[in-house]
Amino acid sequence: MTDAVLRGADLTIDRGGDRILDSVSITIPADARLLIQGPSGAGKTTLFNVLGLLEPPTSGTLYVNGESTSGLGERRRARIRRDTIGFVFQDFQLIPDLSAWENAALPQDHRGTRDAEWLGELFGALGITDLRGQYPATLSGGEKQRVAIARALANRPSVVLADEPTGQLDPETADRVLDLLLDIRSEASTALVVISHDRRLTSRFDDRLQLADGSLTAV
Repeated sequence: MTDAVLRGADLTIDRGGDRILDSVSITIPADARLLIQGPSGAGKTTLFNVLGLLEPPTSGTLYVNGESTSGLGERRRARIRRDTIGFVFQDFQLIPDLSAWENAALPQDHRGTRDAEWLGELFGALGITDLRGQYPATLSGGEKQRVAIARALANRPSVVLADEPTGQLDPETADRVLDLLLDIRSEASTALVVISHDRRLTSRFDDRLQLADGSLTAV
């Protein structure tokens, strides 16, 4: 087994008197190709936020490449997110007044170094080279998600977290986007964790976990 990129130990989230995550433990190795499924309201997005250092757990510890993130300040957490984790969001979260290329380059800009060659490779692999100058309002849902995938991989992260990446796409487009996500995950040598309620994705992943009532179990 390869070294863990992310490891959560007894991750718990209490919010407004409700327990959203209940002592969740998870190990994500560097070669992971993992699907986490669960119904709406099961805590999937909360788990996504905790694994991505977007929300600290109420209790428990998240380790990133073996480093405990407990007690870290926001600046250090942001640096770890930037350098280690790529995000693909259900609602794309592209900035309207930036072009597709500029949106994809944002993680590199935050790091302070542009790697246009790598971005060009990503755009080519995702089939969006001709869209680099277009703005989000002119793109289809599938095109927006491809730009979002390029952005997630811009800094060559150790792991990509995808929250309902096919949730706003029609079935045919969803299949194409998932194919691209899986293929480019291999090319970029990154771990991939997809969090989704979409049962159509089940057959595409050998490793699957189920989140229900805040608890995580193997499928």
